[in-house]
Amino acid sequence: MEKFLLYRSGIHDATFIFGKDSIQHQKRDISKLQWEDIDTLTVQTAKAYEDVYLINPRIIWERFKEYENMLKMKTGEYITLWGGLYEKHEDDEHLWVERNKKYPLDVLGIDGQPTAFITVTRENCIVLVREGYEYLTPVQQWKEKKISQAINGVSHIGTHMVEMRDHVKLATEVWLPSELKEKVPAILIRTPYGRMAYGHLYDHFIQRGYAVVIQDTRGRQDSEGEWIPMYSEMEDGDDTLHWIAKQPWCNGSIGMTGASYGGFVQWAAAASGNPHLKAMISIVTAGTPFVDMPRRGGPLSSGMLAWAFAMVDKMFRPENMLRSDWEEVLKIRPLREIPTIALGKEVAFWHKWMDHPVYDSFWSKSNWYQHKDKMKAPALIVSGWYDDNGMGTTEACEVVADYPYEHKKIILGPWMHSANTTRDIHGVPFGNNALRYDLDYYYQAWFDHHLKQMDNGIEQTPVVEYYVVGDHEWKTANQWPPEQIQWTNMYLSSSGSANTSQGDGELLFDDDVQQGVDCFIYDPLHPAPHLIDMSENEVAVPENYKEVEMREDVLVYTSAPLTEPLTIVGDVNVTIYAASSAKDTDWIVRLTDVDEKGNSIKLADGVFRARYRKGFHQEVLLTPNEVEKYEILTSKIANTFRKGHRIRLSITSSADHLIFPNTNTGKDPATDTETVKATQQIFHEKSRLSSMSLPIIPN
Repeated sequence: MEKFLLYRSGIHDATFIFGKDSIQHQKRDISKLQWEDIDTLTVQTAKAYEDVYLINPRIIWERFKEYENMLKMKTGEYITLWGGLYEKHEDDEHLWVERNKKYPLDVLGIDGQPTAFITVTRENCIVLVREGYEYLTPVQQWKEKKISQAINGVSHIGTHMVEMRDHVKLATEVWLPSELKEKVPAILIRTPYGRMAYGHLYDHFIQRGYAVVIQDTRGRQDSEGEWIPMYSEMEDGDDTLHWIAKQPWCNGSIGMTGASYGGFVQWAAAASGNPHLKAMISIVTAGTPFVDMPRRGGPLSSGMLAWAFAMVDKMFRPENMLRSDWEEVLKIRPLREIPTIALGKEVAFWHKWMDHPVYDSFWSKSNWYQHKDKMKAPALIVSGWYDDNGMGTTEACEVVADYPYEHKKIILGPWMHSANTTRDIHGVPFGNNALRYDLDYYYQAWFDHHLKQMDNGIEQTPVVEYYVVGDHEWKTANQWPPEQIQWTNMYLSSSGSANTSQGDGELLFDDDVQQGVDCFIYDPLHPAPHLIDMSENEVAVPENYKEVEMREDVLVYTSAPLTEPLTIVGDVNVTIYAASSAKDTDWIVRLTDVDEKGNSIKLADGVFRARYRKGFHQEVLLTPNEVEKYEILTSKIANTFRKGHRIRLSITSSADHLIFPNTNTGKDPATDTETVKATQQIFHEKSRLSSMSLPIIPN
């Protein structure tokens, strides 16, 4: 008989007894913090555990012998009978981590016996551990007295239709610690994906003495009003915070947490200057419309079409993202009619996006960054290098740049939008240490410190923790970007047309360039690809662009092989002097790390539409063949180019699956059905030096 205890975010939720012929389980009733009767675990009940905890105890029981065999191995790699790949962690001889899987199941072994199974998400760390061995797992940190203890039951007090200032009512769910004897701080989650789908994620906060409030945003699920993404969130967030603060169970201190859209609504609420918002946990937050989605750099994002399709009804429809005909859908013209043709229905918010081609009062409603002077709430910010809303986190980091050090914390990992869930993204491997077991502990400590004034030391941890790709190491800094970076230019030189995998153009650290002009033809009907899986709804993943860089419409500039490692940390800036034969066009820049075999792995990219070069508030078409200066900000990265590797910058005018191809006509993209080819020129001359500025960490 083997007894294992299941913990989520440090709270013991269930017990399993692995017998020879069956598994017994005992679950805790969180409403009363009482244990239910012991029962035999069925296949259906085991699947229910998996749905909530991502751990299926029955499957673990069936595979127990195989895990024992793995733990006996002395080598660093093991392939299981079911095809799972495990590697021994370099820093913990007892830990085997799973590779090539989202939500990996890591295994801790003592004396050749499986002792704990660990998996993580953006919000929680889940541990199934042999009784008595918690001290060897992430559970141990929760047993310290530095954080709120889980001594409360969970009381669901029902749905409230909270009235906004324009009398629209939003469906709002409230949970409180049971047997409440005093007012408590509250944690607010606002979501367009359905408030009841997320309740179980936040039980641990309630048990640790917080009220939890989850609200459907305007026009979603059971809330009234019109659904326009990101449009009303500042006012609605402000009104909701005031409503919570007035409730008899709230002490007036409120925190907010959430990911993606759930991050956006936090910054929007903070932009109102609401005095009750005392702490934020911003996870992979969406940013403002022309810096981030849906109009990053000006063009409309095609990569977020899967998300838009899932949001066409009041109920979240993730099945709408799963299509085998995305290639055909993306070719539908005019753009305005895509939902009508592909889904058979008109989508009001899509038409509104089409009706506003420039930054105007409509888009201003979604721009929380413009109110950064009103934002005071301490913020814990989490994102990754390959987060497709990464520009939103860039804006968030700028907001907190001048905060006192104790009011900000930033964690940036080698993660995509679904952060902290895999060590391998699209065939690009990261270190066995790429995932964090402690994010949820940080979240709890952050709220405890800022909402309960607990002295737990969270403010003494490093302000910034970031992962360096290439070195596979976590580093710390006192600010973002790190204080020791040195901005260093690399200059474009010679022909940039890529006739071989190596490319013809050069990147030089001095401005003694071979002067000239590099040209390519951009055809909107044959755009260069941006390498993603549309149905995955992840548009910023790393990929190998070696073959893409062979195209005639991609200019490639590459450094000489490095004689020593070079580390960059921060946002990369690209300045190009360019001309086009068209009235409008796009510029896409991509930074890659090229290894000795010629593999070119994407690190960061930037996008810009030429008609917005005078500002996103106006459209100024090009004078054909007239040279213009463009400054393009890329997504952020921390990467060490290893000795023998090369730094590469590619330039093109299309990124199919990321943005809709520019027709080059200068007409309204929403209704345009014509295209023209464009002759594009990139200049590298003494008076017009195109360059890339890198944030280098000195050796």
